[in-house]
Amino acid sequence: MTTAVAAPFRFFALQVVTTRRLGPSLVRITFAGPELRHFRSDGRDQSLSLFLPHPGQDAPVVPLERGDEWWRGWRELPDDVRAVMRSYTLRARRADAEGRTTEIDIDFVLHGVREEAGVSAEAGPASRWAARAAAGDRVLLLGPALADNRAIRFRPPEDTDLVLLWADETALPATTAVLETLPAGTRARVWLEVPHAGDVQDLATDADAEITWFVRERSAAPGQDSPMALDELRAVELPTARRPYVWIAGEAGCVKQLRRHFVGERGIDRRRVTFVGYWRRGLTEEQLREEA
Repeated sequence: MTTAVAAPFRFFALQVVTTRRLGPSLVRITFAGPELRHFRSDGRDQSLSLFLPHPGQDAPVVPLERGDEWWRGWRELPDDVRAVMRSYTLRARRADAEGRTTEIDIDFVLHGVREEAGVSAEAGPASRWAARAAAGDRVLLLGPALADNRAIRFRPPEDTDLVLLWADETALPATTAVLETLPAGTRARVWLEVPHAGDVQDLATDADAEITWFVRERSAAPGQDSPMALDELRAVELPTARRPYVWIAGEAGCVKQLRRHFVGERGIDRRRVTFVGYWRRGLTEEQLREEA
């Protein structure tokens, strides 16, 4: 299996260029800034850390003057002062003729936000910010300065003969980016779960991919703790493969159940399964960070 390169990461001061609603639960925000010329990434499920301002602040507060000690300084700031930090996936990168990055796209899941109802009290700080973002808004991004870096998790072994993907809406941008990188002839089975029918998208890929969507608003138990795809996976006969590779990302509890299915019930080598908990039901990212 390919080994990730331990790459340096750096901060990028960015501004919002445009926003575009993709559906009831998703908004795409395009960012730009002169520092992006140093941004490098091979894409796929490239993870990023985004720092957002609180209401009333014109820019996120991160003590960059402390150099490598910025994290300690950021943690020491009052909760209502220090920038809101959230993890996201690079959705797309655009470059000039010399290959220097000019713009990036990040897709935000709008928890507690609906187009017809606006922002509810259930929305977290990142959802509230994304729902109201406008051109010129300032953010800070912690991202890669080397294209192949350890924040890319999707790494199928070279001998892979079947790719299996599962994601909820939080990992939909990563899945979409992954599918765009799969070469023609790659066999793939994909299961995607989203809150609303309007979140279903047309996905571009050259792979021989079969994509199944599950919509929770159609479910008799939309708040269920198990992935909707699990029953189908247990019943379906997967394409014959000697060396499958599995990538699972989304809510940590669902990821755990699906990993157990692929490894324990399907007998897939655990070394060929990549699983990433993007969030955990009932916990904020701050609480997850405290646990870590």
